[in-house]
Amino acid sequence: MQSFRQYYVYILANKKNGTLYIGVTNSIERRIDEHKKKLNPNCFTAKYDVKLLVYYETFQYINDAIDREKQLKKWNRQWKINLIEGENKDWKDLSENWNN
Repeated sequence: MQSFRQYYVYILANKKNGTLYIGVTNSIERRIDEHKKKLNPNCFTAKYDVKLLVYYETFQYINDAIDREKQLKKWNRQWKINLIEGENKDWKDLSENWNN
């Protein structure tokens, strides 16, 4: 039996209407924890304190997740804000109650 994997496209922000970062991962809990702990102090998210998970989507296939990530990165800022606020009007950190 083949194990079922999930892939995620996520958007991080440093505050409401602030700096945005879009990424893709196969372990959203681990990846968000890495961003919050600033494991790579020279990366974009660490430099700009971008660590609030404000939006994510789940995919069964990695290629679909990568395609969606590329699509979102090409979107203008307002489209990204509309996407976030359609699901998370108050820009709450969706990972704040996760046990890392």
